[in-house]
Amino acid sequence: ARGTMSRGAAAGVALLALLAAAAEAEAATVLRGGGYEGLVAAVHPRVGEDAELLTRLQEMITEASFHLFNATRGRAHFRSVKILIPPTWTEKGYEAPKHESYDTADVIVAPPYWKHGDDPYTLQPGACGQTGKYIHFTPNFLANDNLMDIYGSRGRLFVHEWAHLRWGVFDEYDSERPFYVTARNQVKVTRCSSDVTGIYVCEKNSCTEGSCVINKLTGLFKEGCTFIHDRNQTAVSSIMYMQSLSSVAEFCDEHNHNREAPNLQNQMCDYRSTWEVIKNSPDFKNNPPVTNSSYITPPSFSLLQKRDRVICLVLDISKTVSGDNWIKRLHQAAELYLLQIVEEYSHVGIVTFSHRAEIKAYMRQVVSDDVRKQLASHLPAAPGSERADICAGLQLALEVIRKKDGNTYGSEIVLVTGGQDSMKKCFSDMVNSGSIIHTITVGSSAAKEIEHFSKETGGLMFFVPERLDFSDLLDVFSGILSRSGDTFNQSIQIESASDSIGGYKELRRTVTIDSTVGRETFFVATWQTSGAPEITLSDPSGKSYTNKDFDIDSVFHVARLQIPGIAETGEWIYTLTNIHPSPQVLTMMVTSRAANSTISAVAVKAHVSKDINDYPNPMVVYVQVSQGFSPILGANVTAIISPQNGDPVSLELFDNGAGSDIVKNDGIYSKYLFSFPGNGRYSLKVHVHASANRTIVPQRAMSWSHAMYIPGYVENGKIKMNPSRPSIIRNDLQIQRGGFHRTAAGGSFIISAVPVGPYADVFPPCKIIDLDARIEDNKVVLSWTAPGDDFDKGQAAGYEIRTSETPLELRDNFYRTTFVNASSLSPELAGYKEMFAFKPEAFIAGNISIIYVAIRAIDEVSHHSELSNIAQAVMFIPPMDSPTSNVEFGVSTILLLVFGLLSVVCLTGSTAFFLSKKKDKKT
Repeated sequence: ARGTMSRGAAAGVALLALLAAAAEAEAATVLRGGGYEGLVAAVHPRVGEDAELLTRLQEMITEASFHLFNATRGRAHFRSVKILIPPTWTEKGYEAPKHESYDTADVIVAPPYWKHGDDPYTLQPGACGQTGKYIHFTPNFLANDNLMDIYGSRGRLFVHEWAHLRWGVFDEYDSERPFYVTARNQVKVTRCSSDVTGIYVCEKNSCTEGSCVINKLTGLFKEGCTFIHDRNQTAVSSIMYMQSLSSVAEFCDEHNHNREAPNLQNQMCDYRSTWEVIKNSPDFKNNPPVTNSSYITPPSFSLLQKRDRVICLVLDISKTVSGDNWIKRLHQAAELYLLQIVEEYSHVGIVTFSHRAEIKAYMRQVVSDDVRKQLASHLPAAPGSERADICAGLQLALEVIRKKDGNTYGSEIVLVTGGQDSMKKCFSDMVNSGSIIHTITVGSSAAKEIEHFSKETGGLMFFVPERLDFSDLLDVFSGILSRSGDTFNQSIQIESASDSIGGYKELRRTVTIDSTVGRETFFVATWQTSGAPEITLSDPSGKSYTNKDFDIDSVFHVARLQIPGIAETGEWIYTLTNIHPSPQVLTMMVTSRAANSTISAVAVKAHVSKDINDYPNPMVVYVQVSQGFSPILGANVTAIISPQNGDPVSLELFDNGAGSDIVKNDGIYSKYLFSFPGNGRYSLKVHVHASANRTIVPQRAMSWSHAMYIPGYVENGKIKMNPSRPSIIRNDLQIQRGGFHRTAAGGSFIISAVPVGPYADVFPPCKIIDLDARIEDNKVVLSWTAPGDDFDKGQAAGYEIRTSETPLELRDNFYRTTFVNASSLSPELAGYKEMFAFKPEAFIAGNISIIYVAIRAIDEVSHHSELSNIAQAVMFIPPMDSPTSNVEFGVSTILLLVFGLLSVVCLTGSTAFFLSKKKDKKT
């Protein structure tokens, strides 16, 4: 863990402080005086027009506001909400949005990708206490009142999901582990609090004994048993377990939290209750309760609708950007954007600037390829003066936008600059204009305030190093897409290859065009010196394309080929041969669009955990690979991190549920990023591919943070079962054969406080988050994924394993717990599976039947990782007498009710066993 850094520490600190202030004003939901303001709920363009849907959405959030106020003990409610209506719906004089978009909404209303399942869920890729990405409701969930029997009232459920999204807490049930054995050798339901009552029902034919029978080896119920809750309860918690019950109005707190339950709240939050996590969140840490609840009024709603996309390119042609080929690269990238990337029916204008600004093209609607070419013809061909007046360019862009319809709300500006001028004179006007400003900052000397525009207006933020002989600028222009949710018309970057090729050498690659794309497919080559390289391209059927098939621009060094119709699925092979004796950089870009409007294309989104960060705090790189809302598993994901000075660094990302990856197999790949060559700006780009000889099956999205599907209730002594959860239908799956390729720009971030010169090893191993414990032959068998010497890189030096009879003792007094000798265990390389078995003395003595285990990794300089998740191992002790098939055991609070031959219901009641039979009756 050694490294060096470049100069510029002071500038980095100043830039960090500036952007930290900007983050406070970023367009997002904020809590002011006990009220959340600016919550955005957006409807997907594929959702059919339905005014009742908007009414139901408002009713849900209104109901949720009062439940939220009570659940947070007077600390928060919803004050104002914006609902973004898709442009595909009829225009009815709705307000124009400013910075709001579907892609950045807190709540989305969209159809499920699969044709079954209306589970509301929250996309929650972060650790305990970290905010999620969005809450997803389906139209059927909002419209179908019958689903309230399954999920509970919509307002109550909204509070459950809001807790996932806003405060980063987890569910207190677990569908994979619905039961557990307590330290008293009793079977309990995984729940919080333990006061929630109900009965055990055998609902599947797999209950061959006809009842909820306990497995003698595990002490748990055999498959088919489920817990049916009493509809009428006295329990008041918890919202993260059964928010649907009318009595439940609170989160579990430190007084009633069930620490034995093997749920994700305990696993991910170190056995802290949900309320402990929530009250220590940034929202409430220094926020006292509202003393007068009479001020709590229903939330106000604003209905917003964006029509056509309006976007103006603001291009810096000054000589502030170093490098003789800046104008050439700028022209190449902007032309790519106009001809291939910007969506049809968008309105586009062009402004250039150096010491003064000039309108190159007023707004033109992109309705044909001819319009695209006409707009491209206005791109700059020569550099301007030495100085860049950024404000002049931005203010002229607003003028171009206003000329369209007099309004700038919801419009977009793409600012490309390496200028160093102060922007104070126009900053306030630009932010208040309602225009979203995407920034592409070029070079290390660009003004520190540039990213401030993006942070304030909700725009995208990119950085391009001064090394302009690669494809960085092409990549970021490819990432400026409409954020309306209409992915069918969005461009998809398939390939971005760039390399310095020696004289008479070749760049040869294979790229896969998969079945989800192929419409408007372009192959674009660029080069540096005069004379195009020799180009050959072969499709999967063997048809060849050469230079004569490409449109070649010898002035700006671009060769472009559009494949007619839908590009053939399979492997395409291209070769670029340098025909000059000296080396030059050759690039190949491949873009396409979705082939079918009813089948989502495989898509890639990348981001980092922080836009600004100070050393030595780690960051996490996230890449989501999905088809619609369904995660894609088994992809190879590589992130390229480019500093403003120095060479790029590549990271391989994983979806293995270890290290930085919180959820295994959710299609979100991640990796720690912690070592930086210096202060300043960094860019992120990702490459994703799956090999051509494998079959990719999209998985049904079943993230952790989804609402519980309630099987039924007990009401007035009778069991009322809900319909069974719909199962996956194989015919619904879109199976992806032959692999795929994707490239995506992931924005930029800023690093500060990196020390000068060689620095000491300050990075510990990462926290182990997947520790598992089980009992085999009276031994505790542990398994986990090995961390590294530095976070998830390298190889740790050793492990410290300890046990206790209580999880809190491990969490709060780790050094005082029982030490396990693991000196024989030699750590594996990061990412590999570890296993270790031991026999606790307490088990040998027969004193206990349950034990908790935790582990810390140690590196070569004695840095310790954070304490792992605390695993639980249960040794079930069967009773002396062998039970009959009709009698349960090991649970002192189960009342057995037998209904015919197929089902037996076990009712929590007194401490004795009761058995009654009713013939010829079915559940």
